[in-house]
Amino acid sequence: LRSRIYEAEREKKNIERAQYRKSKIGTGDRSERIRTYNFPQGRVTDHRINFTIHKLEEFLSGEVFDQMIENLSIQDQEMRLKFLNKNDC
Repeated sequence: LRSRIYEAEREKKNIERAQYRKSKIGTGDRSERIRTYNFPQGRVTDHRINFTIHKLEEFLSGEVFDQMIENLSIQDQEMRLKFLNKNDC
């Protein structure tokens, strides 16, 4: 009986873990875009952080890439803090 209960709990945890991992994987659909490069308008938009810069050539050469990295880092820190606050409550 103990082994059946243990096996059932283990299976339940495996299913939960699989569902969590599946939720983190995207479908590759076009609506899940990360970044848009608009050459006619000279614009780059990162959709994860809603950041737009109108210096496409400078971005591609790496001159203003640091701005986007800094914004991504700030958003990551904010998300981590929200997660910690949510788990502390």
